Amino acid sequence: MADVERGTWRPSRTATPSEPTIPTFHAFAKEWWVLRESQWARKTRLDYRWKLEHHLLPYFGQCRLGEIRVADVERYAAAKLVEKPRPLSPRSVNATITLLGMILEAALDRDFIGRNPARGRGRKVRERAPRRTYLETAEQIASLLDAAGELDSSARADRRHVERRAILTALTFAGLRISELCALRWRDVDLDGGWLHVGESKTDAGRRRLKLRPALLEQLVGIYEHLSDPSTDSYVFQTRSGKRSSGDNIRSRVLKPAIVRANHNRRQHGQPPLPEGITPHSLRRTFASVLYALGEDPGIIMDEMGHSDPALALRIYRQSMRRDEGEKTKLRVLLDAKTPAQNAPARRRWGDPRFR
Repeated sequence: MADVERGTWRPSRTATPSEPTIPTFHAFAKEWWVLRESQWARKTRLDYRWKLEHHLLPYFGQCRLGEIRVADVERYAAAKLVEKPRPLSPRSVNATITLLGMILEAALDRDFIGRNPARGRGRKVRERAPRRTYLETAEQIASLLDAAGELDSSARADRRHVERRAILTALTFAGLRISELCALRWRDVDLDGGWLHVGESKTDAGRRRLKLRPALLEQLVGIYEHLSDPSTDSYVFQTRSGKRSSGDNIRSRVLKPAIVRANHNRRQHGQPPLPEGITPHSLRRTFASVLYALGEDPGIIMDEMGHSDPALALRIYRQSMRRDEGEKTKLRVLLDAKTPAQNAPARRRWGDPRFR
């Protein structure tokens, strides 16, 4: 009233609704993570967290969503390729941009941005075709498996439960993924019928039935015959406490030492080392390559590998056909290798009274 008397009062203006606040990339990515985290497998969570915390958030974290432009994504990619002390590979850079695009697509759905700057042509960097390693000859395969057998024979007492040769034989002559190998239980192995059932796989096509080739059947029978109290739920390749093995341990404690021993043996005989970069997946690739070389039907091989992409199968098929007949004969001998232990009658899968 005093303002009215002084003539200084003015009516207040009606407040207009403010524009919605556009969150920073960090804030929005955090909300995006919380809403979706429970839907992902543990491995996916770890992968996304690494990409966010080590790469995307340090670069885009403080930017408002509407401030991120195509040029910013391109500069990010260029910076990551030369980042010190360790630049990202083109493939890794593109993987982080894919995740960025997923998050910004959610922002687009909420009308925080008008377009997704991480999607479209030219956002990602050019990748070189990955070098697909595998064991090329029967002699290389035999070198690796024999080296694993030597490690089994010389293992310390507390490490003799690790079936190194059997593990590498399963990877090489059954084409199992490392996760499928670790998940394999005795209920999945039909020693009498000669089949192996893969029930845990990352794809529908991956759940499949595999023929047990003689070289692998021999190894599995040998393991089973030495079990004192087997159970259908027991893991075929287990830890000393009977738990499931880990892929990392198989890579570091089985495959890597076997490669080192094999290369040592090969040097002693004046032979070149095994191809560089051999991984468990290289042995899976070796299995497909061997079957194609021996004339197996491509459709059957796709089923046994759990492949759903015929183009992938054909690439391996063309690569394998270059082997000469002498090499194919050696591969067949290696795959069909039999010993007296393998010819011994196997206990019935379900009839064995020791099975609980």
